[in-house]
Amino acid sequence: MPEAQDFAALSTEVASMLITCYEAIHEGALIERESRQDKEFPFQNWFKSRLESQGVDFDEPGRNTYPDFRLVHHPLGYEIKGLGFPGRVNDYDCNSQIPHGVYRGRNIIYVFGRYPSQPSSNRYSVHDLVLCHGSFLNAENDYVHQNKSVRGMGSYGDILLRDRKMYVAPTPFGLLEGVQRQITLLLPVQWSVPDSIETVGEITRTEADQLMTGYRFDLTTNELSVTYSDNPSAGFQHRFRAYRPKNVVGPEVKLCKELST
Repeated sequence: MPEAQDFAALSTEVASMLITCYEAIHEGALIERESRQDKEFPFQNWFKSRLESQGVDFDEPGRNTYPDFRLVHHPLGYEIKGLGFPGRVNDYDCNSQIPHGVYRGRNIIYVFGRYPSQPSSNRYSVHDLVLCHGSFLNAENDYVHQNKSVRGMGSYGDILLRDRKMYVAPTPFGLLEGVQRQITLLLPVQWSVPDSIETVGEITRTEADQLMTGYRFDLTTNELSVTYSDNPSAGFQHRFRAYRPKNVVGPEVKLCKELST
């Protein structure tokens, strides 16, 4: 993460985005899709419009870029995750990139937005939205995703076997109470924030006793086995604060009861 003196600039940028999203949603800024088959990019385009409305300089997203939007003047990036509502809530497919709090020198802010899963038209509203620092989803930043392959499979030994890893991670909607039908921001407690937003909850996530360090797949039995090692940071508590724009009334944000016991 950046030095302490840099947190103020980053949090000001993110707080401004929170307020921009809040105002856009309450003013009725709609997601627009070209057709019913257009499922991947409408919410991303909605968020892009929010960046453009702020005059923020960013690199244009590409199909395989991470994060989706990389700011030019700040070590900050936004990764966009749209979720149909009602629908899958507790977790989401990460495709080929595990969540990061910091990636290649950039702090990563995940933007989870829910919208109608079966909209009646090609223009529809954002149901609720959470912006959260990636370390809330995963505090480990050293893992580097790579796809590997080996040739030699099949009766003639000339088939290429690709090991293409996919990940499924929890969403803030699955981890937290008090974020439904709200517009919320989650940041590490060490980030100082501007007066334009206020605290609506404190959340602690505790590191697990063990870390997954490898896996093996048996092609003859189709069984997957996993190896673990002791986590040197076992029990370490990562603390976060939840924020909303100032004077916005809403419930307190808490870790889900089954996770906090």
